[in-house]
Amino acid sequence: MARILVTEDDDAVRSFVARALTLDGHRIETAEDGADALETLRREEGAFDLLLSDIKMPMMDGIALAKEAKPEFPGLTILLMTGFADQRERADDLARIIHDVVQKPFSLAEIRSAVGAALEAAFPVSPRQACA
Repeated sequence: MARILVTEDDDAVRSFVARALTLDGHRIETAEDGADALETLRREEGAFDLLLSDIKMPMMDGIALAKEAKPEFPGLTILLMTGFADQRERADDLARIIHDVVQKPFSLAEIRSAVGAALEAAFPVSPRQACA
């Protein structure tokens, strides 16, 4: 399955998302804000299939993170999430570098579906499908 970096400043949401995606077999690492996530991406040399990040966070928000990370790691798929309409509008001009924006609050099924769609778009043929 995929290696995913979940970046969220709210402990409860970060834990919920990490547990949900772990149920699907993904390997999850977490970060508390954009600066922490960027440090993790650099330390791991971008070795993630997906960056799932909240938009509104202290230190470095998800939009700044996306703008910083994508040029350094062009193969990284980025999925943002937000509970604020104005933040979603800020992300509209990022269509070239992000896959989508997930609206909060979301259910377990909705976040799993959004992540699945982002990964499917990034990796249309899984290694298992190619071998079949």
